[in-house]
Amino acid sequence: MAHKFEIWKDKAGEFRVRFKYNAETIFSTEGYSSKASALNAIDSIKKNGPDAPTEDNS
Repeated sequence: MAHKFEIWKDKAGEFRVRFKYNAETIFSTEGYSSKASALNAIDSIKKNGPDAPTEDNS
């Protein structure tokens, strides 16, 4: 599978989410105090991402 979400713990002990395509990180989230919050972030991205508008600030 080329696309995946990763949950990892940073040096400060916070949980973060990365979205990767192959080995490249496409984006990562802010830090969360619990793994449950990181999982909620993934659910929110999956639910709301497909309909999110694109804002061109170029």
